[in-house]
Amino acid sequence: MAKGKFKHKPTGERTFSSPEEIAAGTSADRPRTFKKQGEKDVYDRRGEPEQEEESEDFAKPKYKGTEGLIEIENPNLVKPKNIKAKDIDIGKTTDMSSREREELEKQQSHERYMKRQEQGKTEQARKDLERLTLIRQQRAEAAKKREEEKAAKEERKAEARK
Repeated sequence: MAKGKFKHKPTGERTFSSPEEIAAGTSADRPRTFKKQGEKDVYDRRGEPEQEEESEDFAKPKYKGTEGLIEIENPNLVKPKNIKAKDIDIGKTTDMSSREREELEKQQSHERYMKRQEQGKTEQARKDLERLTLIRQQRAEAAKKREEEKAAKEERKAEARK
């Protein structure tokens, strides 16, 4: 049935086995000498028919490749942690992850920096205070100069009236 890659006749088409033919064992890929495993009886070493006990409670998981033969503990495999409500310890504190810990440390260091900033102990705060005193001084001088000019202008007006 299944001819495969090469065409034997110039007008012939390639044919492939369908899944039904493979399951029925009628495809050309499967030799006729093989029998389905379900057809023959399974006997144990004593020659007695073996009874297969497959219940849903005792079903073994199917493994791929050599998983069933070799037991490997994968540290990256996340196993589901099912905890019942009655087993939860309310007084127990959970450990924080490294990201949470770093975030908390970052917030605390920022708060400490802001407190020191308010007290004027940081270098940036000192520079800001120096700039602020310089600006206040300049404004005071400018206000004093304006008052003097205003007073001089009033004197000129008073002299002009006389």
